[in-house]
Amino acid sequence: MQFILDFFGFINSAGSVVMMPIIITLIGLVMGAGFGKSLRGGLTVGVGLIGLNLATGLMGYLATAVGMMSQRFGLTLSTVDIGWPAAAAAAFATQVGSFIIPVCLLVNIIMIVTSTTQTVDIDVWNYWHFAFTGSLIAAMTGSVPLGIVAAIANEVIVLVLGDITAPALETTLGMPGVSLPHGFTAAFAPIALVCNWVIEKIPGLKDVDFTLDGLQEKIGIFGEPVIVGFVLGLVIGLLAGQDFVGFMSTAVYLAAAMVIIPKMAALLMEGLMPISDAASEFIDKHFKGKGKMYIGLDSAVGVGHPMTITLGLLLVPVSVLLAVALPGNTVLPAVDLSVFPFMFVLILPICKGNGFRSLITGLICIALGLYIATALAGPTTQVCHSIGQYTDIASLSSICDGANPLTWILYTLGTLPQGIAYVVFAVIAVGFAVYNGMRIRKENKE
Repeated sequence: MQFILDFFGFINSAGSVVMMPIIITLIGLVMGAGFGKSLRGGLTVGVGLIGLNLATGLMGYLATAVGMMSQRFGLTLSTVDIGWPAAAAAAFATQVGSFIIPVCLLVNIIMIVTSTTQTVDIDVWNYWHFAFTGSLIAAMTGSVPLGIVAAIANEVIVLVLGDITAPALETTLGMPGVSLPHGFTAAFAPIALVCNWVIEKIPGLKDVDFTLDGLQEKIGIFGEPVIVGFVLGLVIGLLAGQDFVGFMSTAVYLAAAMVIIPKMAALLMEGLMPISDAASEFIDKHFKGKGKMYIGLDSAVGVGHPMTITLGLLLVPVSVLLAVALPGNTVLPAVDLSVFPFMFVLILPICKGNGFRSLITGLICIALGLYIATALAGPTTQVCHSIGQYTDIASLSSICDGANPLTWILYTLGTLPQGIAYVVFAVIAVGFAVYNGMRIRKENKE
């Protein structure tokens, strides 16, 4: 057991940019893509990931500007947003986190074999979302086994959501053979489904839409992503009270992010395509009757859509204003401002590419997320303090994954008496798996 934990600990510590090219190459070889195509695909994916990390890092200028804006207008709240890197590190550092990668891989394999998921989730680094949920529950109850069971329930739900949303992902974002079992992104999919259904029922409102393509047709060059990013950066920089060099830097760096992120996402998808094609042929040949299968990836691959980035950037200043205006909220978004585009990666496809519906859904998700982050501040602080992180901060949380509605629901269920909580989590996991298995079989017959 210690060898297994050490092995997966090494994989986690090596990071995605090191291990993903190796994993993709090995998958390509197993699927019969050939060594040359597999190696090229793996390296291209690695380069794409590095490019995405560098490009999303440009949004650090956005966080700086918003921080200055908050100080300028005296926007202060009691709970500190520590950001997803710190939340992920804390989740993996707990007892639940130490088991999470082998446990979640095993669950994924079992679900594939039993035809209760179509997703081969190779994004092991984002298993931290499941570990985060389990760690909160373990910290609250003192039961590591209950935390692991809750993490498994979280994984099963997210895998099912990844399967269900994969066709829309292919239609809207042009990503065939890919699903996004990402704990943060997928958690907002049910809200998007409800919001889209409600708007569909409202005469007049259901016809409202805006897209960057439509914007470009109406206002020409000023609707292009690079101009949109520049203008948004300029407005935020001016609101922050930055000097000429400051607000111009913010504007140009955000314009760069709007251009570079889609190109890096496209490069990543270029590397995956031959592997995805080989996987489809392999499954058709060796697993006939199991239907379509997807490679589960980080939702970063979908951030490259211009509309996704634009909506995320639009809601950055809005989220800060909402944080101050909402009664009872204690969290001021700061470090995690760059994760807002990740929220829209599945919202946009579910809303069929409709920018208006996606924006309304995003506003609802952010408002709800702020209250969730406030509610989870206590257990999040407890987990971080238990491993010696941020012990000088009295109250801390994050947008990702502290504002995650699925994490909050599972955490709330974890407050039930332990015996009942075990049963509830088991019923949830089995129920979602059985439902998905029935859906897959029906899809195969059709």
